[in-house]
Amino acid sequence: MALRRFLILAAATAISAGCSHPAVPAAGPQRAPEASESATATMPPDPEEVGANELGLVPVLMYHRIVPEPTSVYDRTPEDFRAELQRLADEDYVPVTTAELASGDLDLPAGTHPVVLTFDDGDPSTIRMEGDRVAPDTAVGILLDVARENPGFRPTASVYVNEEPFGGGEAGRRALRWLADNGFEIGNHTYGHTNLGAASPEAAQEAIAMGDRLIYSWARIPPRHRSRRNSTRPPYLASVRRARTATRRSSVRRPGSTSSRPIPTCATPPTVIPHASPIQPATDR
Repeated sequence: MALRRFLILAAATAISAGCSHPAVPAAGPQRAPEASESATATMPPDPEEVGANELGLVPVLMYHRIVPEPTSVYDRTPEDFRAELQRLADEDYVPVTTAELASGDLDLPAGTHPVVLTFDDGDPSTIRMEGDRVAPDTAVGILLDVARENPGFRPTASVYVNEEPFGGGEAGRRALRWLADNGFEIGNHTYGHTNLGAASPEAAQEAIAMGDRLIYSWARIPPRHRSRRNSTRPPYLASVRRARTATRRSSVRRPGSTSSRPIPTCATPPTVIPHASPIQPATDR
């Protein structure tokens, strides 16, 4: 299935306002602005006029592999993925990260709508480096290209990795470091894709701790720069309750739902953010 029908209000309307003032003679007195003018200048835009999403529902989309020949319901073709991103850009969506959604840190232009793009499992089709550049046929490469063509469409996402992300080795390390250096959130998918619902409390904690250590080591993130709003995506729906107790100062993403409300939180206990796979073909609207 590809991009699912979102719970979308009317598409945002681009509004521009201009004003001109008659020239004032140099020797003449300056006219003080009237109270009504000052009030107009500071008033926020009308939510209905800019098509604001007043319900506060935010799509959280989950991707796994971007491949030319899908073999699973979780696979997307590069063409479908590009079409999905372009549709989001056309409908005034702006990508944000899971951590930003959980914290309520959503400073977007009036009339635009947040959307969270997430990628699980650290598959090489998510990102691959060619020299110092991201390969254009990967998910991140396509995202960067769509962002270049659509100013205001922020090139960011939350990327959830296990052991040996993006194929492992030095290539995987370089890809992880590039993401960390370019505004992407690197999330914890547990070190060994562990079913936290079946693991003991000690094993669940270790799976998350090892995942964090890998991320910080590979991305070369020094302790003083490690975000306290790290997010974890348990590999299985049954893991969510266990992940709540095994994770601290984090956001936990839950599979199986379509959208989430941005809830400001100190993230202790963890905030559960539902998400869904975009599985309806983008052309079938």
